[in-house]
Amino acid sequence: MSRTSAPAPVDTKVDSALAHGLKQRHLSMIALGGVIGAGLFVGSGAGIAAAGPSIVIAYAISGLLVMLVMRMLGEMSAANPASGSFSVHAERAIGPWAGFTAGWAFWFLLCVAVGLEGIGAAKIVTGWLPGTPEWAWVALFMLVFCVTNLAAVKNFGEFEFWFAALKVGAIVLFLGLGVLAIVGVLPGSDAPGTANLTGDGGFMPNGTEGLVVGLLASVFAYGGLETVTIAAAESEHPVQGVAKAVRTAMWRIAIFYIGSMAVIVTLVPWDDKTVVEKGPYVATLDHLGIPAAGQIMNVVVLVALLSAMNANIYGASRMAGSLVTRGQGPKVLGKISGGVPRVAVLTSCVFGFACVLLSYWRPNDVFIWLLNMIGAIILVVWIFIAVSQLLLRRRTDREAPETLVVRMWAYPYLTWVALAGMAAIFVLMAREEDTRLQLYFTGGLTVALAVIGVVRQVLASTAAPKANEAEPADAADSTDSTDSTDSADVKA
Repeated sequence: MSRTSAPAPVDTKVDSALAHGLKQRHLSMIALGGVIGAGLFVGSGAGIAAAGPSIVIAYAISGLLVMLVMRMLGEMSAANPASGSFSVHAERAIGPWAGFTAGWAFWFLLCVAVGLEGIGAAKIVTGWLPGTPEWAWVALFMLVFCVTNLAAVKNFGEFEFWFAALKVGAIVLFLGLGVLAIVGVLPGSDAPGTANLTGDGGFMPNGTEGLVVGLLASVFAYGGLETVTIAAAESEHPVQGVAKAVRTAMWRIAIFYIGSMAVIVTLVPWDDKTVVEKGPYVATLDHLGIPAAGQIMNVVVLVALLSAMNANIYGASRMAGSLVTRGQGPKVLGKISGGVPRVAVLTSCVFGFACVLLSYWRPNDVFIWLLNMIGAIILVVWIFIAVSQLLLRRRTDREAPETLVVRMWAYPYLTWVALAGMAAIFVLMAREEDTRLQLYFTGGLTVALAVIGVVRQVLASTAAPKANEAEPADAADSTDSTDSTDSADVKA
């Protein structure tokens, strides 16, 4: 039987065992805050320095790609909510090897990211408290969020709710001040007009090459949107939660990312060194004369990093639990107690902290390898999402069209457009020296996981006929036993 005609078993067992403690307000804020990370607050500075004012175009292009990916993922997740999210969808659409590859690659990405976010948060705190060891702060943060995720899913939800509220409040305040400054009504500031957009090299000062660098930087700033589809499986109303989150993704991306970039490059010269040194948001607030701008943004960035740590520990544990339930990993990781996959939470935290220790012990080799391996994983995941949606949509239209409460726009044409966009990004990464190594390392990890997944699938398929051969004998024994029992009843 073909993979496209027979759906693979999904992780309904783990989803039913998990505690459904997330409310709609939690999901809404997870979706809202998921797009606002440290990559936006700090990492966007390098993109601005490369692309100049055309960074707005770069974020618009990558934002459109992310919207398409989220729409595809939303369609599949609303039709089949699962804590394994795209890993479950890939298994159903392509085969167990695809679910294995996408799931464990994403787990690896999240665990390494937890370590990186912990290091970033510790650097901010040690700036306030010099002389304190960074590793101790990382350990403290890891302990807090490990305990939070071990206790109950509603704790994760509450942390993310308030973290997201603070991030959203900060970005809305920033945009409000920026717009007032642009129109010239903010006290102490004059309207800049288009001087920063068209002067000093023009709108695209470094040509298409600079735009490409800015585009690559912007693509990887959108990580975190996938968490809401993982969390939806533990909410009170999974289908409605996913549908609402996906439908509002468009304006969130437009306002928070593209709007922020437009405000920054309008107010501050793109080649101002402070854009990279301090971060674009601090540079803009300093330019506007906002008191203590640096410390204000440091607090916001710290919150963004801690929020990402919390969300990634959660996402990694749920992905691991889902994979194990589907026979794709060591069974001990799938153990659920109190509605929480506690072994998976602990394992993910330990792996993340091990990455932190490697950053101190082997910073020039092992740690660099880890960073390069996670460089393009999110693109690999997006490709699995797009291919899965192409296959599953056809099947769902035929077998259960009523479950399509969210539909991909202009299917299948925009799905193919998204795949073409992802392929183009891979080509651009191969052209750029800074990203080429990441592409190779990520490719190596993906191929290794795919080979393991295929071998596991082949072994499982060869073992299945042997199990089936034993069934007739067992059935005969059962029939004989039943017949003899029935005969005895009749005689009696």
